[in-house]
Amino acid sequence: MAEPASHRCCLGWDFSTQQVKVIAVDADLNVFYEDSVHFDSDLLEFGTQGGVHIHKDGLTVTSPVLMWVQALDVILEKMKASGFDFSQVLAMSGAGQQHGSVYWKTGASQVLTSLSPDLLLHQQLQACFSISDCPVWMDSSTTAQCRQLEAAVGGAQTLSCLTGSRAYERFTGNQIAKIYQQDPEAYSHTERISLVSSFAASLFLGFYSPIDYSDGSGMNLLQIHDKVWSQVCLDACAPHLEEKLGLLVPSCSVVGAVSSYYVQRYGFHPGCKVVAFTGDNPASLAGMRLEEGDIAVSLGTSDTLFLWLQEPTPALEGHIFCNPVDPQHYLALLCFKNGSLMREKIRDASASGSWNEFSKALRSTEMGNGGNLGFYFDVMEITPEIIGHHRFNAENHECPRQRFWPLEGHLTTETSYRCSQMCLVPQCIS
Repeated sequence: MAEPASHRCCLGWDFSTQQVKVIAVDADLNVFYEDSVHFDSDLLEFGTQGGVHIHKDGLTVTSPVLMWVQALDVILEKMKASGFDFSQVLAMSGAGQQHGSVYWKTGASQVLTSLSPDLLLHQQLQACFSISDCPVWMDSSTTAQCRQLEAAVGGAQTLSCLTGSRAYERFTGNQIAKIYQQDPEAYSHTERISLVSSFAASLFLGFYSPIDYSDGSGMNLLQIHDKVWSQVCLDACAPHLEEKLGLLVPSCSVVGAVSSYYVQRYGFHPGCKVVAFTGDNPASLAGMRLEEGDIAVSLGTSDTLFLWLQEPTPALEGHIFCNPVDPQHYLALLCFKNGSLMREKIRDASASGSWNEFSKALRSTEMGNGGNLGFYFDVMEITPEIIGHHRFNAENHECPRQRFWPLEGHLTTETSYRCSQMCLVPQCIS
């Protein structure tokens, strides 16, 4: 939170896995307002953990689309109550968790264009989605569809050279193929498929936003060199897919002005521009102002390593996306699914949810942890494909799991021991 806006500014939105967040920046890029809605704690009625629903198979992971809409309502109402001057907002853009997808039901476009300023968004959009729980980047249930796509184009390397990545379970084309195969009725009743980024932009525009090149290149559907949809990939996933996906635009495109709904309800200036929203990973490259040769590591819900490239060399591991800043260049990325959610789980189990206590335990451990090392994968990792908790001692022998001591709920010196068991802190954190 901060002082109400009293001068011209731009808004930045983040529709991430665990929250929706907004910041306001002035002409000098100073942040003078920020707020967020955390899905798990602020929208309890949706019953998410880490912002998602993990299904019984352990592979299917989804998020309620109306939760994202309601989170936007909550933030906008809080901004209005704080006295934020929306009339001073010149433009807005934002980021969405990459690889998530939203399925607009036939007729939804008419609802978007005729929103009533007397009602909240989530009250008016309840019947606008053919899929209520949307697949997100943590989903890994589409292995069969991945193999089908690779076979259709001539193999994994061919697909990588074409779209920048071999077929990955979380990528949108494979998610669409699964929905088409398992729920053809829902697919037939879908008039537009958005990424989370273009979905968020659509809410502000009052009509369907195009998908930007950079986020679109994380779908296994876009030819990264030509910046067009790949017909062979579209055909391999589902019928009539190009018309459901719509147009592609450069990531820095102005896609329209803010909807009259926001002008009337919140007092936005009717000339407020909406710049294409993009994926969170491309947005990180833009926000960190990376240049060619720079490498960045982002420790988020997922961990990512990315760099600016002039000439792409797609491989079977990692990804090549279109660069959000310069459409002629590229973004290379490695993504690791077991990121902050895994770290937070270890913190909660080993240090009663306190980073301070966790840090004390780390400081009490000798540098290098005596050669002991652990890798923790609660969900199937992307690179490498592995799951489980794997501990190795100083002799490089994998050590069996002993006991789940954190059920005691706090750190104690009595539970500390040094043996061949691998530890990240002085205790066994299994």
